[in-house]
Amino acid sequence: MAERKALVVDDEFHIVQVVAIKLRNNGFEVFTADNGSQAYQLACTHHPDIIVTDYQMPAMTGLELIEKLRKNPDTADTPVLLLTARGFAIDPQQKESLRVAACLSKPFSPREVLHCIEEVLAQRAGV
Repeated sequence: MAERKALVVDDEFHIVQVVAIKLRNNGFEVFTADNGSQAYQLACTHHPDIIVTDYQMPAMTGLELIEKLRKNPDTADTPVLLLTARGFAIDPQQKESLRVAACLSKPFSPREVLHCIEEVLAQRAGV
Protein backbone atom coordinates (compact mmCIF):
# COMPACT_ATOMS: atom_id res chain seq x y z
CA MET A 1 0.00 0.00 0.00
CA ALA A 2 1.31 3.45 -0.86
CA GLU A 3 2.31 5.61 2.06
CA ARG A 4 -0.40 8.00 3.15
CA LYS A 5 0.42 11.70 2.93
CA ALA A 6 -0.44 14.37 5.46
CA LEU A 7 0.11 18.12 5.42
CA VAL A 8 0.52 19.77 8.84
CA VAL A 9 0.13 23.56 9.01
CA ASP A 10 0.67 25.72 12.08
CA ASP A 11 2.64 28.87 12.82
CA GLU A 12 3.74 27.31 16.12
CA PHE A 13 6.81 25.24 15.26
CA HIS A 14 6.52 22.88 18.24
CA ILE A 15 2.96 21.90 17.29
CA VAL A 16 4.02 21.10 13.73
CA GLN A 17 6.93 19.02 15.03
CA VAL A 18 4.92 17.04 17.58
CA VAL A 19 2.12 16.23 15.13
CA ALA A 20 4.55 15.46 12.28
CA ILE A 21 6.58 13.04 14.43
CA LYS A 22 3.43 11.23 15.58
CA LEU A 23 2.22 10.85 11.98
CA ARG A 24 5.63 9.77 10.63
CA ASN A 25 5.83 7.14 13.37
CA ASN A 26 2.49 5.83 12.14
CA GLY A 27 3.37 5.47 8.48
CA PHE A 28 2.56 8.87 7.03
CA GLU A 29 4.72 10.89 4.68
CA VAL A 30 4.44 14.36 6.21
CA PHE A 31 4.76 17.80 4.63
CA THR A 32 4.79 20.87 6.86
CA ALA A 33 4.07 24.56 6.47
CA ASP A 34 3.97 27.50 8.87
CA ASN A 35 1.34 29.53 7.02
CA GLY A 36 -1.69 29.07 4.81
CA SER A 37 -0.08 30.35 1.61
CA GLN A 38 2.77 27.88 1.84
CA ALA A 39 0.31 25.12 2.78
CA TYR A 40 -1.84 25.79 -0.28
CA GLN A 41 1.19 25.43 -2.58
CA LEU A 42 2.20 22.17 -0.88
CA ALA A 43 -1.37 20.82 -1.10
CA CYS A 44 -1.49 21.52 -4.84
CA THR A 45 1.91 19.94 -5.40
CA HIS A 46 1.74 16.85 -3.16
CA HIS A 47 -2.02 16.09 -2.97
CA PRO A 48 -2.06 14.93 0.67
CA ASP A 49 -4.64 12.45 1.91
CA ILE A 50 -5.43 14.77 4.80
CA ILE A 51 -4.55 18.29 5.93
CA VAL A 52 -4.21 19.31 9.58
CA THR A 53 -4.30 23.10 9.89
CA ASP A 54 -4.35 25.68 12.62
CA TYR A 55 -7.18 28.21 12.66
CA GLN A 56 -5.13 31.33 13.45
CA MET A 57 -2.06 31.89 11.25
CA PRO A 58 -0.34 34.80 9.53
CA ALA A 59 -0.68 35.34 5.76
CA MET A 60 -3.80 33.17 5.45
CA THR A 61 -5.96 31.74 8.24
CA GLY A 62 -6.94 28.09 8.38
CA LEU A 63 -10.44 28.96 7.20
CA GLU A 64 -9.11 31.02 4.28
CA LEU A 65 -6.89 28.08 3.37
CA ILE A 66 -9.86 25.70 3.42
CA GLU A 67 -11.94 28.11 1.29
CA LYS A 68 -9.13 28.26 -1.27
CA LEU A 69 -8.68 24.46 -1.25
CA ARG A 70 -12.42 23.94 -1.84
CA LYS A 71 -12.33 26.19 -4.94
CA ASN A 72 -9.56 24.13 -6.57
CA PRO A 73 -10.82 20.92 -8.25
CA ASP A 74 -7.56 19.13 -7.34
CA THR A 75 -7.92 19.82 -3.61
CA ALA A 76 -11.68 20.32 -3.24
CA ASP A 77 -12.26 16.90 -1.64
CA THR A 78 -9.19 16.74 0.58
CA PRO A 79 -10.32 16.22 4.19
CA VAL A 80 -9.21 18.93 6.60
CA LEU A 81 -8.82 18.72 10.36
CA LEU A 82 -8.94 22.16 11.98
CA LEU A 83 -6.95 22.86 15.16
CA THR A 84 -8.14 25.81 17.16
CA ALA A 85 -7.58 27.51 20.45
CA ARG A 86 -10.99 29.07 19.85
CA GLY A 87 -13.29 26.12 19.25
CA PHE A 88 -16.33 28.39 19.40
CA ALA A 89 -15.00 30.56 16.56
CA ILE A 90 -16.26 28.33 13.76
CA ASP A 91 -20.00 27.98 13.66
CA PRO A 92 -21.58 24.67 12.62
CA GLN A 93 -22.94 26.16 9.38
CA GLN A 94 -19.48 27.37 8.35
CA LYS A 95 -17.95 24.02 9.33
CA GLU A 96 -20.49 22.26 7.15
CA SER A 97 -20.22 24.60 4.15
CA LEU A 98 -16.41 24.29 4.15
CA ARG A 99 -16.68 20.53 4.78
CA VAL A 100 -14.29 20.60 7.73
CA ALA A 101 -13.81 16.93 8.61
CA ALA A 102 -13.22 17.61 12.31
CA CYS A 103 -12.20 20.30 14.78
CA LEU A 104 -9.81 19.74 17.67
CA SER A 105 -9.28 22.29 20.41
CA LYS A 106 -5.84 23.18 21.66
CA PRO A 107 -4.28 21.87 23.76
CA PHE A 108 -4.59 18.36 22.32
CA SER A 109 -2.51 15.22 22.47
CA PRO A 110 -0.70 13.89 19.38
CA ARG A 111 -2.51 10.59 19.97
CA GLU A 112 -5.84 12.45 19.79
CA VAL A 113 -4.84 14.02 16.45
CA LEU A 114 -3.75 10.65 15.04
CA HIS A 115 -6.99 9.00 16.20
CA CYS A 116 -9.06 11.75 14.61
CA ILE A 117 -7.10 11.46 11.32
CA GLU A 118 -7.53 7.67 11.28
CA GLU A 119 -11.29 8.06 11.83
CA VAL A 120 -11.64 10.63 9.03
CA LEU A 121 -9.61 8.52 6.58
CA ALA A 122 -11.54 5.35 7.52
CA GLN A 123 -14.85 7.16 6.89
CA ARG A 124 -13.56 8.32 3.50
CA ALA A 125 -12.50 4.79 2.62
CA GLY A 126 -15.93 3.56 3.66
CA VAL A 127 -14.48 1.25 6.33
